[in-house]
Amino acid sequence: MCRTLSPAWHDGVVEQKSVRESVVSAWTSDVIPSLSGLVAIPALSPAFDAGWADSGHLAAAVDHVREWIAGRDLPGATLEVVQLEDRTPVLLVDVPATPGAADKGTVLMYGHLDKQPPVGGWSEGLGPWTPVIRDGRLYGRGSVDDGYSGYAATTAIEAVHAAGGEHARIVVLLETGEESGSPDLPAYVEHLADRIGDVSLVVCLDAGGSDYERLWLVTSLRGMLHLDVTVQLLGSAQHSGVASGVVASSFRILRHLIERLEDSATGELLLDELKVDVPADRLSELKAVAQDFPEALTKAFPLVEGGRVITEDALELMLNNAWRPTLSVIGADGFPKPADAGNVLRESTTLTLSFRLPPTADAEKALEAVKRVLTTDVPYGAKVTLGSPQAESGWNAPTEAPWLTTALRTVSDEVFGRPHRATGMGGSIPFMGLLSRKYPDAQFLVTGACGADSNIHVPDEWLHLDYAQQVTEAVAHILDAHARG
Repeated sequence: MCRTLSPAWHDGVVEQKSVRESVVSAWTSDVIPSLSGLVAIPALSPAFDAGWADSGHLAAAVDHVREWIAGRDLPGATLEVVQLEDRTPVLLVDVPATPGAADKGTVLMYGHLDKQPPVGGWSEGLGPWTPVIRDGRLYGRGSVDDGYSGYAATTAIEAVHAAGGEHARIVVLLETGEESGSPDLPAYVEHLADRIGDVSLVVCLDAGGSDYERLWLVTSLRGMLHLDVTVQLLGSAQHSGVASGVVASSFRILRHLIERLEDSATGELLLDELKVDVPADRLSELKAVAQDFPEALTKAFPLVEGGRVITEDALELMLNNAWRPTLSVIGADGFPKPADAGNVLRESTTLTLSFRLPPTADAEKALEAVKRVLTTDVPYGAKVTLGSPQAESGWNAPTEAPWLTTALRTVSDEVFGRPHRATGMGGSIPFMGLLSRKYPDAQFLVTGACGADSNIHVPDEWLHLDYAQQVTEAVAHILDAHARG
């Protein structure tokens, strides 16, 4: 348990020293051991574990965190594991408002407990399900993406109480399908709508920024579009010496179709339905980050010797990553392994196309445009089959309320000693778009402890423990500021 500290105040705001002592005490004594136990649970997201219901790993992760939160000092809190039929479970924690903030609506704090696959190539002594603390980092799958979030949310609430602060009613929602695109979340938001109530602030801890020296806000998230494309021209494979030059390669046809979508020389996508104009406030934010961190993206990734990024212009890279559509081929079928490849003209080729869409693009319109281009006037009358289509629109933050602007300046000064920065994130958190549509008047705080080198989704994932504590501390102050705003 966090030890209770006497209330301390300055200028009507909860005192920073008390919050910090509460947060550090909880993380050191309680969070790190339990979070390490969560890392050890192979709670793969449903997209990567078709037998998740039978394996029980997602349920084990939920139970692990539920038991920890149940043992914390959250006055009047109720906890429930909610599971609709044939859907992944969610953990719902309902914390009543402090007496002075009963009229401030509901704060919805979001995180997820499912994980990406382990993938190979972890460094010596490290592994996806083996929690290791080394040089102030907790290594293991799900440590930073996003297992720590429920712990940080709970600890922030405790810190407000320990320092005699205020907070509105808080609902902590931890899902188990985010890494699969949150397919079950809309059903849960609808099912729990009355219990969640009128949301005035959303806190998402599934993000981060370019360094561990300041608070980073994510003010936009790209949408996503995902589908499999199969091109078939032959009824069965043929000897390449006999059929080539007579029958077109299915790969060449598919390559031609993709060229309708993307300029392979530049990576620019060609369909207007996938493009948007960048809002002036978002452009201003990116310019500030590009000026302060000109090498944030040029040196963020492990390129091969002699390799280089698309451009050395920092702003262009940030715009590419946050506000421009991109296409990645992330899977393939119909190919033998090189050692098994014979002189054969294969009957079909399948590629999995993954698009990142600008935050304000309409994902459904983008999907229809892509489908149209891939299936119209196909060369040589080849058969095109589209499978597993997914489309999720992105998110663009609402205008910042004055109380939040003031709170961010305060925590930036007192907790980090540096101004905060806001930027767009190239990835997707489907829940944010869903919530912004359902609660159009809510404020959003999308932040977190993830850095560009935290290795999410790849080997050696790690959480910066000191920075995670600072983020927790900042969230505690913002919860108090929201209650007083």
